[in-house]
Amino acid sequence: MKFFRLVLLFCASLCLAVSASAAPVLQEYLPAAKVSDLVPGADSFGPIREDLAVAPVLEGGKTVAWVFATSDFVGTTGYSGKPIHTLVAVGLDAKILGVQLVKHSEPIVLIGIPEAKVKALVSGYAGLDLVAEAKSGGTAHEVDIISGATVTVMVIDDSIVRSGLKVARALGLGGLTPESGEAGPRFTVDADAAAPVDWIEAEGDGTIRRLSLDVAQVNAAFAEHADARARERALTEAPDTTFIDMHAALVSVPAIGKSLLGTAEEANLKTWLKEGESAISIVGRGLYSFKGSGYVRGGIFDRIVLIQDDVSVRFRDRDHRRLGGIALSGAPEFTEMDLFRIPANVGFDPAKPFRIQLLAHREVGPIEKVFHTFDLGYQLPQKYLKAVAAVPVEVASVADKDEGSAQADLWKRIWRDKTLEIAVLGTMLFVLTAVFFFQTYAVRNARAFYIFRIAFLTVTLVFLGWYANAQLSVVNLMALFGSLVTGFSWQAFLLDPLTFILWFSVAAALLFWGRGAYCGWLCPFGALQELTNQIARKLHIPQWTLPWGLHERLWPLKYMIFLGLFGVSLMSVEQAEHLAEIEPFKTAIILKFIRAWPFVAYASALLVAGLFVERFYCRYLCPLGAALAIPARIRMFDWLKRYHECGNPCQTCSNQCPVQAIHKTGEINPNECINCLHCQVLYQSESVCPVVMKKMKSRAKLAASPGGAPIGQSAAKV
Repeated sequence: MKFFRLVLLFCASLCLAVSASAAPVLQEYLPAAKVSDLVPGADSFGPIREDLAVAPVLEGGKTVAWVFATSDFVGTTGYSGKPIHTLVAVGLDAKILGVQLVKHSEPIVLIGIPEAKVKALVSGYAGLDLVAEAKSGGTAHEVDIISGATVTVMVIDDSIVRSGLKVARALGLGGLTPESGEAGPRFTVDADAAAPVDWIEAEGDGTIRRLSLDVAQVNAAFAEHADARARERALTEAPDTTFIDMHAALVSVPAIGKSLLGTAEEANLKTWLKEGESAISIVGRGLYSFKGSGYVRGGIFDRIVLIQDDVSVRFRDRDHRRLGGIALSGAPEFTEMDLFRIPANVGFDPAKPFRIQLLAHREVGPIEKVFHTFDLGYQLPQKYLKAVAAVPVEVASVADKDEGSAQADLWKRIWRDKTLEIAVLGTMLFVLTAVFFFQTYAVRNARAFYIFRIAFLTVTLVFLGWYANAQLSVVNLMALFGSLVTGFSWQAFLLDPLTFILWFSVAAALLFWGRGAYCGWLCPFGALQELTNQIARKLHIPQWTLPWGLHERLWPLKYMIFLGLFGVSLMSVEQAEHLAEIEPFKTAIILKFIRAWPFVAYASALLVAGLFVERFYCRYLCPLGAALAIPARIRMFDWLKRYHECGNPCQTCSNQCPVQAIHKTGEINPNECINCLHCQVLYQSESVCPVVMKKMKSRAKLAASPGGAPIGQSAAKV
C-alpha cells in the first residue's frame, strides 16, 4: 500500500501542468496590475470580496469601479486550448473603464501577430456600455477582428461582454439586476408535438428558419465599412447571385428531429446527445460556406456562433457531425448539411429565442480581412412547447454545492466526453505493458515485432499526437514547481484525462522500466522521428554513426538544457515556457506545422537530422527525456537480458542499438535506453547473435554425433 501511495504522489508531482488553487484568478494577477492603467485617476485596489471574485477600485478611499478577471466568471479557452486571462474594470454606471490582457498562450498571437496589436484591441473595450449590451443581447458593439487571429479575438470579445454582464448584474451596476427568472409561465419542449409533413410547412410555421443573402446585400453591407478597401473589393458576381442560403432547425426537439432527419438518423442523434444537451441542424448553399475550413486546423467553427441572452456557444469539432441528407419531403438541395451539439453546461434554453450569428469576411489585402455579421433568428414555434409550473429554487441545496463539487462535476463530464480517447489510450497501455512483461515471447519473431512496433508508433503519432494532442512536455514539470508554491489541486489535475493517464503511466513505468517506456513508445514526436528515419532507410539514405567519444560527450547536452530551463523557471515560469520552444512538440505535434516559418524550419531541421542520425533530438537535446532519466535511476527491475559475452568480445548489440545506448563493454545505459527491445530481438536471433549461433551449432553437432539423441528422448528412455 505504501508503494502505491508513493506512485500516486510521484505521478501527481510529475503530471500537473498548471495547478489551479481554489483562489480566484483575480487574486493571482491583481497584485501586479497598475490601478491607474485600468482606471485613470484611481490610486489603489481594495480587498477581493469573499462572496464574489471582484475587488473595488478606489480613488481617495472611495469606490469608483470594480475590477475582475474574466476567467473567474466565464470560460475563456482560446485557440491554444488554454484560458485567456483579462482584467476588466467596470464603473458604477456599468460602463467598462479599462481592460488589460494579462495572460494567454495563443500561439498565433505569440508568434504571428505583434503582442501590442492584440493588447491595443483589448484596451479598446474601454467605454463599452454593458446596459446597452444587456438590452441588445451582446451585439450593441462591433467586433474588431484581427486577420489571422479570428478565434482568439472572438473568445476575448465574448468573455469580456459576458463576464461584464454577470458582474454588473451581480453588483447592480447601471440599474442592472440579477436574473431571477422571467415573469409569467415558463415553457418546456413538448415531446408529443406533431411533426411538419413537408419542407413548405416547416418553413411556413417557423420550424425551419432561414437567412438568405445575395451578392447585392453583402456588397451593400461591406460598403458601409470604415475601411474603404472593403468597398473597392466588392464581389463581382451578378447582384442576385446567392451569397448564402442558410437554414437552421432545433433537431433535438423530437418532432423536428424525426421529420427532418428521419427515424434512423434521429435515433443516432439521441445516442450522441447526453442529458440536458440540445442540437441544431444548419444547412446551406451559395458562394459562402458557414463552416469554412479553419475548424480543420483550430477545431473551432469561427464563422458561426449561437447567442441566447448572455449565453454564447462556439462550436468545436467534437460537437459537430455531418448530416447525410434531409428526410423531409420537398427539401431543396444543399451543399453543406451539418449537426451541432449544444453542451448542457452553457445554460442554453431551447424554449427561449436565440440566434445564429454568421461572420462574413472580405479580403482587403494579401493577409488582411474585414468582417461583418448577419443574424439568423430562431424561436421554437409554440406548438412544440408546453407550459410548466415554476419550480421553487432550493436555496439550501444550491448553497451546499461548493467550488470543489462544481470542479468535480466538470472533470467527470470531461472524462465522459473523452470516453473514446481514454479507451484507445488504455488499450495502448495494456498492450505495451503486456509486451514488456512477456518480452521474450513478443520479440521471438523479428519481422512480426518490427511490424508491431511500426504500427504502434503510427498510432502514437496519429492518435495521441495529431488527434488527441497528448504530447507531454518539460513545461509540465516546470509548472509543477511553481504550483507547489501556490497549492496542489487534484481537481485541476483531472481536467485533462489523457495527460493524467499518461503521466500516471510514466510514473509507474519509471519504477519498472525507466524512461524508455514513454520516450520509446508513447512520445508522438519520438514516434515521428523514428517513422521518418525508417522511411529514410527504405530510400537508402545513408545512416551516420557518431564516434563513441563524440556521442558520449553530446549526451549531457539535454541535461544541461533541462537544468537551465529549471533555473529560469524558478525566476519566471513564463520566460521558461518561451525558452522551452527548444522542444519542437508544439510546432510538429500540437499545431501540425501550421506556425511561423522559423519554428517550422527548426522542427524540420531536427527531423532532417534524424533522417541521418536516428532520434537525433531524443539523444542529445530533449529536456523532457533528461528530466525523466533522473528519477528513472530508482527503477526496481532490470528486464533486458544480456549474455556474459556481450561486449567481450561481441559488439553486435552495441553496433546495432538505434540510439547507441549500449556501451562497448556491453552495459546498457538506462538513462539513454528507449526500450525499443531491438537488443532483445538480437538476443534470440539465430542468424545475428554469435552466442545463439554458437549454441545452435553445438546442439546440431551433438544431434549429429553417434548416440547424440536429443536430451528429451534420452530422458524418456531412462
